[in-house]
Amino acid sequence: MPRPTTILLLPADRPKLSQLIFFLLGCLTTLAFEPFGLSLLVPLVVVPFLYVCLTNSPRDSAKHGFWFGFGLFLSGTYWIYISVVVFGQAPVWIALFLMISLVLIMSMYFWLTAWLISRLAHGEPWYLFAVAPAAWVIVEWARGWLFTGFPWMALGYSQVDSVLAGWAPVLGVYGVSALIVLSAAALLVAIMTRGRQQIVAIILVLTPALSGAILRTVDWTEPDGEPLTATIIQGGVSQDRKWLREEFEPTLLHYRDETIKAASSDIVLWPEVAIPAVDDQVESYIEALESIARIGGQTILFGILERQTERTIEPKVHNSIIAVNGIDRQVYRKRHLVPFGEYFPVPPSVREWMAMLSLPHKDLSPGDDEQPLIRTLGGTALTAAICYEDAYAAEMLYALPEAGILINVSNDAWFGDSIAPHQHLQIARMRSLEMGRYTIRAANTGVSAFIGPRGKVHESGPQFTAVTMTREVQPMQGATPYVLAGNWPILLISWVVLGVFWIRSRAAL
Repeated sequence: MPRPTTILLLPADRPKLSQLIFFLLGCLTTLAFEPFGLSLLVPLVVVPFLYVCLTNSPRDSAKHGFWFGFGLFLSGTYWIYISVVVFGQAPVWIALFLMISLVLIMSMYFWLTAWLISRLAHGEPWYLFAVAPAAWVIVEWARGWLFTGFPWMALGYSQVDSVLAGWAPVLGVYGVSALIVLSAAALLVAIMTRGRQQIVAIILVLTPALSGAILRTVDWTEPDGEPLTATIIQGGVSQDRKWLREEFEPTLLHYRDETIKAASSDIVLWPEVAIPAVDDQVESYIEALESIARIGGQTILFGILERQTERTIEPKVHNSIIAVNGIDRQVYRKRHLVPFGEYFPVPPSVREWMAMLSLPHKDLSPGDDEQPLIRTLGGTALTAAICYEDAYAAEMLYALPEAGILINVSNDAWFGDSIAPHQHLQIARMRSLEMGRYTIRAANTGVSAFIGPRGKVHESGPQFTAVTMTREVQPMQGATPYVLAGNWPILLISWVVLGVFWIRSRAAL
């Protein structure tokens, strides 16, 4: 082990300064994600994280992990403030409370990660190879599901353009996260050891990247039939103007006219709630779209609020995609709703208080967990995700391998000119990688894009302006290993590793 230096002694000698450094390291990690894309930063910031876990008590390690998470989510999700104050018109104190509350909760997951690694590694560098990736994956996965989940900024997303992206179709985003942490653990061991052990560690540093580069050459899926011509229409209306009365008619005319111009397209996709109304309020407009689709032989998909009255006592309002083709109407209803955005998990008294302050307080209704796939006139099946539903890959797997194309509609206008729309595009790119499918993505103010099955953006439009893009999209068939098994392989391995080391740790007491 190398002779300790002043910086390495900080966690024990000057814990407050050390925790401040970890806060700054968390802030720095945000640069690994889009729009910055400095993916190589990740293993470099994880190394000191693991070093503290290895050389400090679980309690002290957890404190450092907390401040790392606080820096990461404060710098990486500050846009929540923009959403709540600028466009939600909520008081500043409510926005700060919601933002800081979320950051604190997310930071506790990093507290737990550091505690687990320190508790199970027992100061043994070689234990890190097993314990660190397993603990990181389990806590990162839990963060994506507990209390409705917030899977934003999982480490694996930062590697969508790196050689580790080759592992995405095999193990998914959590598997990529595990391999980043494994590489960082190996790098730390290589620094801390000498001789044969150091050589083995260096080999382990390089193995995930080299194997990922090989996997990137594998075609897991193949074309299915002829390419389809698809058009994305981005309205470009900012969130603060979207629901204004004077914007209603121009919005409807813009989408209709641009759709007519795209008469040669097989698929025309509009963004989330592109029509700022409930469907039964614009029935004649939808019927006109059906006529356009019938004449052009098209499938037109548009986001809208949909009122469901069938088989229900009280009418339900859904955030939906309606697809018209001149023959029938098909619907996909958003099922993973945004807490405090689309539904409010609060007592009736709090809901009444929110209503008195003119704050949003009414719930949308979720769709079924599994829904019939939307199909084009040619028979190509489409799997749809609305807004941040595409951050929940496991929820989309029921539609595969039947679906040949992925569809995502979003309204990232809520986040203004921040990093959030770029982060969201990165998430959509990971879904294409994992599933080996093209993604057609329409967002109200951007970033709208055509994404290839290797996660590459083939074409995207500028933000905050009206954009119409047309491109050929190839339906794909077949299944990647991730489509067949989902997250279970990496989760099972991680649970087994944590179980073995936990039993070992208990036996050593």
